[in-house]
Amino acid sequence: MFTLYYAQLLTGSTKMFNFSNLLNCLLFPIVKPNYSKLNRQLENKVIVITGASYGIGESLVNLLANIQCHLILVARTHDKLINIQQSLAHKKAKIDIFSVDLRESEQLDNLITNLQRYSVDILINNAGKSICRSILQSLSRMHDFDRTMKLNYYAPVKLCLALIPQLQRNQGQIINVSAINVLLAPTANWAAYQASKTAFDQWLSCARPELENQKINVSTAYLPLVKTRMIEPIKIYKRFPALQADEAAAIICRLLQTKKHQYKPWWTIIVQLASLFFNNIWVKLNRYFLKKTL
Repeated sequence: MFTLYYAQLLTGSTKMFNFSNLLNCLLFPIVKPNYSKLNRQLENKVIVITGASYGIGESLVNLLANIQCHLILVARTHDKLINIQQSLAHKKAKIDIFSVDLRESEQLDNLITNLQRYSVDILINNAGKSICRSILQSLSRMHDFDRTMKLNYYAPVKLCLALIPQLQRNQGQIINVSAINVLLAPTANWAAYQASKTAFDQWLSCARPELENQKINVSTAYLPLVKTRMIEPIKIYKRFPALQADEAAAIICRLLQTKKHQYKPWWTIIVQLASLFFNNIWVKLNRYFLKKTL
């Protein structure tokens, strides 16, 4: 997810381009999956999706519901999960739902116990918490860091560890829905979010050789800004180029189909190199824009 500072760096001000649709096509060209092939690959597969009730997760469920597979939806909002299950009852997929706050250890343990009744083929880690808050505003808010680490790091690690034996038997797949931030230079105001997302990204990258030796495919979607309710508190994002939730879901479907190691926008390498060679300048830009926003 881009931050306010990336937007300002690209535009030179807080005023956004009016031709965002053109920028979207340029920055985020979407290659859709081969749905016919995806149907064959996922037929009768058991797929766990966390964060399934809104945004990317909900869009992904809508796409996969057209396939004869078994979807296990995990999210906090019980009523929304019920609505999704009922609205898709006429589709091909079988849908089970679990209302779980993944930050709560007891609820997470109960979910893991329930998942042992299945034979899981695919785990899609989509649940996440975003927070944009300065360090000085966080001095008495240690819970911000605790919550983001629990949901963005500890929960997916625990789920992976619990499901690895099933995934190993089924030669399955783990897909992590991550953010492009973890590949770029750190940005002010995003310490809690960026640290927690980077933590799981590093964990999965370290585990990948071992998992792939056990025939478990590992994929990561490094997504840019996506228009979901997660970004609503930051007003400038409303006009910033971004993926739609269904486009992000299509990217995940393509990873399911191709089993490629990762997705990231084509221009990521350019920004990564800039992050490496111009880190000191980036820090100064952060300081400058922080002063401008005071």
